[in-house]
Amino acid sequence: MNKYLILGSNSFAGAAFVNYCVDQKNDVVGVNRSNESSALFLPVLDNINKEKYTFYQLDLNKDSNEILELIDTFRPDFIIDFAGQGMVAESWDNPDQWYQTNIVSKSKIHRFLIGKDYLKKYVRISTPEVYGSNEDLINESFPMNPSTPYAISHMATDLSIFSLYKNFSFPASVGRFANFYGPHQQLYRIVPKTIISILNNNILDLHGGGKSVRAFIHSEDVSRGVMKIVDDGQDGEVYHFSPNDFYTIKDLVMLICDELNADFDKHTRITPDRAGKDFAYLMCSKKSLSELEWQCEISIKDGINQTIDWVKDNLDEINSRSHEYNHKE
Repeated sequence: MNKYLILGSNSFAGAAFVNYCVDQKNDVVGVNRSNESSALFLPVLDNINKEKYTFYQLDLNKDSNEILELIDTFRPDFIIDFAGQGMVAESWDNPDQWYQTNIVSKSKIHRFLIGKDYLKKYVRISTPEVYGSNEDLINESFPMNPSTPYAISHMATDLSIFSLYKNFSFPASVGRFANFYGPHQQLYRIVPKTIISILNNNILDLHGGGKSVRAFIHSEDVSRGVMKIVDDGQDGEVYHFSPNDFYTIKDLVMLICDELNADFDKHTRITPDRAGKDFAYLMCSKKSLSELEWQCEISIKDGINQTIDWVKDNLDEINSRSHEYNHKE
């Protein structure tokens, strides 16, 4: 069995990957600034192998020395980096916070790891936002053209990783993933938010009429993709992970309405679009298919129904919590 250290272990995709690794009886250490204690969002808490997991509440910005000490003590084979400030529109309000967390604090960790003989691979989880809006399928060599502070911070961190690989043979690979979804996701994200709104007979705001085009990847397909990079990914390379089907946000909401036998017009309203929002991200995943033998296994319909079942099974607890994004510095 291997030793994994997960940065951002309480993020949605991070928590899913923690659970995936623990399922395989790997030793896992999680690092996150928020101490989420509910199995509603952390499936590992209900995992039969949960004794293989140890969590540390540490902040990239405030506790960097403790994180570095933890890394050297644990001596992980693999570090998987899901950490960072998320949310695109909110990054315009305090861009310095996105740059501090996603670039400056990360760079300290990256430099510390140079020459560590225990580290076999550092996998960075990135985003198609670095490319800016695109209306044609793009591969990993497409020029980066970010349009928001969020995207700029991710581009800079990716470039930092590549420079360390070129100059110091840093064993790192980058995975860029389509929009995550699935059971246990934060309640303000579009898939659970739509389901919750319909089940509570509320109205969902469609920013800009829901015209933005996205692909949606289930958390289990994300975890398998990350593990494919761990097992077979080449250092210094970028890999795309996206299904081949793309949906407008409106189409996605209509699909959820269909699965819930809900009236789309009754449950939605159009509102102005958000600043700096890219129209479309269309990533091609042929490289991951050919080099890593990865492809999506969970269809959007099956994944949505899994998420509907999760919301229904936990609706009382879900309704006791905030459904809005709560920003933390």
